[in-house]
Amino acid sequence: MTLSGRELRAQALWYEAPLVADLRTEVLPEPEAGQARVRMLWSALSRGTERLVFTGHVPTSEHERMRAPFQAGDFPFPVKYGYCAVGEVEAGPAELVGRAVFCLHPHQSAFVANVEALRLLPPGLPPRRATLAANMETALNALWDSGAGPGDRIVVVGAGLVGLLVAFLAAGLPGSDVTIVDLNPARADIAARFGAGFIEAGASALEGIEADVVFHASASAAGLATALACAGLEARIVELSWYGEGEVPAPLGRAFHSRRLTLASSQVGQVAPTRRPRWSYARRLGKALELLGDARLDVLFTEEVAFTNLPAALPRILAHDAPGLVTAVRYTTP
Repeated sequence: MTLSGRELRAQALWYEAPLVADLRTEVLPEPEAGQARVRMLWSALSRGTERLVFTGHVPTSEHERMRAPFQAGDFPFPVKYGYCAVGEVEAGPAELVGRAVFCLHPHQSAFVANVEALRLLPPGLPPRRATLAANMETALNALWDSGAGPGDRIVVVGAGLVGLLVAFLAAGLPGSDVTIVDLNPARADIAARFGAGFIEAGASALEGIEADVVFHASASAAGLATALACAGLEARIVELSWYGEGEVPAPLGRAFHSRRLTLASSQVGQVAPTRRPRWSYARRLGKALELLGDARLDVLFTEEVAFTNLPAALPRILAHDAPGLVTAVRYTTP
């Protein structure tokens, strides 16, 4: 953030064209009553969604539904997109100045927003870890959608960020037996830290697992087939993957009907029906931030990249076969 004359300027990441991103300079308005100016500390890349944005694969039918709260521009390009931002309030209501907040804002060095869009971080929550709040909301909503309860045998297929957060929450259910299935055996260590078991995809140990609840988060046809195969009689399979424009074959033959399986979608855009009468979006986000208080979650961060280097790093970070989990975007000099 720089001051030019009387204008306050910030830099923002824009997805300009397929596989092309750049930083644009924007003039920030002075905060009005009920607004605050936030200086960014950290943001995080939501790999699955932002990969679709970066490659231009957001379906035309979803251009409006996929708009982020502070998005600028329109799909496919150019567009300013993102929703995992944490910063410090430096102008606005006195009770907020100097405090760290989470906001569903794109990657930008500073911004002005209504205070209703800002959520104070719980005491002691590190700002970097707080960037996981949007993904934790997704995981929390998925657990509600699944109906999973104490003692259940639960399988999570796909050990990406959302899948691991679902497993983290599910392992906290009393008496639950949680297993993560993934192609990458390196994820077994994370599973163990979260109190879950691990089975490598394709292993014979998957046969006859008879899960009460299955979550699918691998964004692959093979993963979906595995999820269906793991489900016990009349079990529920919760589909969390976002495929964009892709068409995915679902093996709904064989024993799908005779086992009376339920394949249900879960998406964070709506609060789960079982909680909707009592839970607002604000209450759900507040709970997601509280759930991030566990330091074990820091294992999900694979790397940090400076904001000024982000455009050049994105092709590597958002490559389809990119290793690792969460990339934290750093806005201050370490």
